[in-house]
Amino acid sequence: MASPISRHASTGGAPAPRRPAARIGYWELTIGVPRELSEGLTNLAWELGALGVVEEERPGSGATLRAFFPETIAASALEDSVRRYLDGLAELGFEPVRDLRVAALADENWAEAWRAHFTPRPVGQSLLIVPPWDERPANGRIVITIEPGRAFGTGHHGTTAGCLEALEAVVERDRPSRMIDVGTGSGILAIAAARLGVGTVLAVDDDPDAVACAMANAARNHVSDRVRCVLADAAGLREPRVPLLVANLLSAAHRRLAAQYRRSLSADGTLLLGGILDGEAAAVVAALADHELVHRASFSVEGWTTLELRAPLHHRA
Repeated sequence: MASPISRHASTGGAPAPRRPAARIGYWELTIGVPRELSEGLTNLAWELGALGVVEEERPGSGATLRAFFPETIAASALEDSVRRYLDGLAELGFEPVRDLRVAALADENWAEAWRAHFTPRPVGQSLLIVPPWDERPANGRIVITIEPGRAFGTGHHGTTAGCLEALEAVVERDRPSRMIDVGTGSGILAIAAARLGVGTVLAVDDDPDAVACAMANAARNHVSDRVRCVLADAAGLREPRVPLLVANLLSAAHRRLAAQYRRSLSADGTLLLGGILDGEAAAVVAALADHELVHRASFSVEGWTTLELRAPLHHRA
């Protein structure tokens, strides 16, 4: 939870020497969120001026969102903005959110509070996701260095970890030469694919911040020659067909992009879809089947499903 404001108790007798007041450097917003509201609240935090956002999984009850704001933002205005947003969601029938708090965080605690949530995470058989400031030994794993920032995808969320595990298995099995990453975010899946041996990766996002972040992370991991990051609407892609396409998006986006997935895949190509709550997986499989994309396997990590689907052996005329 949020760090409390420090208080000094007074003592009897002679007055104690006055200490300079601790400067409040940042505000920390904490809020418990159901999974279906997580992305919307994260986006709201960025829009309100957040310097960093951390999502912590709460087994069986969604997640806790922690967002950090500069002292120049009024805490009361920040809380009011979030409460108005939540009231609007409640009127639409979403579950009410009550455990919201804005508290002061001293300057010296900011970096520690932010970095404490981005420790190295081993994923699958061979990957290790690390922040730039961590220099511990890789122990034989392939290191993917990701700077936590605005774009989604640090490898610590269950849906990203599930996609990485599935990607590792598919690349090992099929050895695809080309891949498209739809909704690349931080670029983590595109970078992992390149590090695992995929020769050419197209990383697509319609958010300029995400594209800039992905480009920086690709350079940080020395794969800019194999990962091309573009700002584009995935629904309008007219790239050559690829043997592997990955997309870590929400279920509604997968249904909307199903026809595009089908157009982008080579005959017998593989489609990996993440960002799907376990309870939504069957509906997504059914929707994709309408586009001749056949369910092959499912992976579940922390309540999030990654689907592997296969395109038909022959293209439609």
